[in-house]
Amino acid sequence: MKIKYYLAASIAALMLSQGVSAQERFDEVSYTPSATTFRLNAPSKPVLRLYDEGLGGKAYKKLKLTQSGDNTWSVVVKGDLKGKFYTFDIGKGETPGVFAKAVGCNGSRGAVVDMRDTNPVGWDSDRRVPTKSPADLIIYELHHRDFSIDKSSGFVNKGKYLALTEQKAIDYLKKLGVNAIHILPSFDFASIDESKPDVPQYNWGYDPLNYNVPEGSYSYDASLPTRRIMEFKQMVQALHKAGIRVILDVVYNHTYDLANSNFERTFPKAYYRYKADGTPSDGSGCGNETASEKPLMHEFMLESMKYWVKEYHIDGFRVDLMGVHDIQTMNDIRRELNAIDPEIFVYGEGWSAGTCAYPHDKLAMKAAIPQMPGIAAFSDDIRDALRGPFSDDHQAGFLGGVKGLEESIKAGIAGMIAHPQVDYNKVNYSKKPYAIEPTQMISYVSCHDDLCLVDRLKASIPEVVYDKDALIRLDELAQTAVFTSQGVPFMLSGEEMLRDKKGVHNSFNSPDSINHLDWNNLTAYPQVFQYYSRLIRLRNNHPAFRLGNADLVRKHLEFLPVQDCLVAFRLKDHAGGDKWNNIYVILNANSSLRTVNIPKGNYTIVCANGDINEAGLGQMEGGEVMVDAQSALILHD
Repeated sequence: MKIKYYLAASIAALMLSQGVSAQERFDEVSYTPSATTFRLNAPSKPVLRLYDEGLGGKAYKKLKLTQSGDNTWSVVVKGDLKGKFYTFDIGKGETPGVFAKAVGCNGSRGAVVDMRDTNPVGWDSDRRVPTKSPADLIIYELHHRDFSIDKSSGFVNKGKYLALTEQKAIDYLKKLGVNAIHILPSFDFASIDESKPDVPQYNWGYDPLNYNVPEGSYSYDASLPTRRIMEFKQMVQALHKAGIRVILDVVYNHTYDLANSNFERTFPKAYYRYKADGTPSDGSGCGNETASEKPLMHEFMLESMKYWVKEYHIDGFRVDLMGVHDIQTMNDIRRELNAIDPEIFVYGEGWSAGTCAYPHDKLAMKAAIPQMPGIAAFSDDIRDALRGPFSDDHQAGFLGGVKGLEESIKAGIAGMIAHPQVDYNKVNYSKKPYAIEPTQMISYVSCHDDLCLVDRLKASIPEVVYDKDALIRLDELAQTAVFTSQGVPFMLSGEEMLRDKKGVHNSFNSPDSINHLDWNNLTAYPQVFQYYSRLIRLRNNHPAFRLGNADLVRKHLEFLPVQDCLVAFRLKDHAGGDKWNNIYVILNANSSLRTVNIPKGNYTIVCANGDINEAGLGQMEGGEVMVDAQSALILHD
């Protein structure tokens, strides 16, 4: 039996060279009012079942598809099938296929729809938000339910796509200053029972079921196939009107399970990697890993991402466990997206969660970023240097007064590029630059995965549990390093309101009581939101912080002598055309005052002791300047 499946996968590869386009291969349903054509790429003859309902009930018609090419099967069903549901079966179990574009409740059946019915008014004129350089992005990672579910949020559409269409949400995001929303997986995922919308259920969504249709639990009616699509588009449209980009978190590295996946039920063995003994490889840490280098999975990823761009006007992609995928596939994705819109931003995790059944030097790891122009990777270097290692929640980093991490901070400030003043022999993880351009580095200190910043500070620096002022100072200091970095800044939603998750490290299925944003915190800690919003505005208003080019960074970024738990740098000579001549940024993680020498002159202080004001907080003459404990000092001449 194994031999048969391996042969099937080989036939799939052969088929790709025989003139069938990828678009045709994954165009499984073609609807017109007079007839609908069903196609499937599979190794044996499928049976098509038609249903009146998306969940429950028996098929009212069964039809065998006929062969129309190598591993290609089709059937034309006359009449208007709009609103009907379907499945394919090659004897491995029913499936909506691998590329369903509309599904019923819980995604087990595909739906026949006219996609024109899913477009909100004015959708044809919706456009992606222009992006001159990725360095201009301020990325805000958001989970639909976290953001709006709590009573304190005041939103009408709690936990739904439509929350992000509400004026309150738009006004809030614009006031904060973010211009790109990274939404956690929003394709149809398996762990939520969509038939029980009134039962509180939670998951991050990293358990793919149907990759090319929005998740139903964030819609008001998962049983109506067009509704989830339209509401998702309404969300995109509202954000675009506000000048905010939409970045989709995509999880192509594994499926919810293997045996019952749409991939395996459609074309066994063609989409996954296997170890030498024939057992599934598990580089994802989720029980299976897909094989991006195999022809079908390779083309599926390309067609899927292009589909989200064309149908949903997506502005960018965050690739989950990008290190599971091969370098060639990621470069092909970049090439295909460039042909549509080169401003579409692509970044991912430059690691895997386990060992992959593919040569390590061919995988899209962080170290391979120089081989992937136009693609960025998260910097665990600056993240862990600031807060402490991912492997130990209780070990502090720079923020906790740990010495010897300053060079890692400097590398992150430079955007992980080669810089004459950065000694990569002293950088914590990357022993050489991994970015050719600073826009290939995502600068961050926290995200959905792992403790949020407040919880990490509490876990690694116990004294801040009882000293809220110190907690806030260190929180703000961490983000000052992130937002003055030449990389692309990224933050977890709610950090600006001092969110916590009650110390839960992996809250992927924790209840709302753990994951929700408590909007009352905006009243309790107004200084935190004010600091974040002013810090973001400072970056947005000053091109010196977002040069976007390695040569310009090397020309204009100059580090001052390092001290223990203190990093200082200058952005000189009107960097990037900035109206300010020299900008000094000093990050002091020590629990006491420190002094730093800068050239004498007249300087305006714009950030000091937890306050930011671009108009100025006071004047300074230079020479020996004092920096408050656990805070940043920013000044310019």
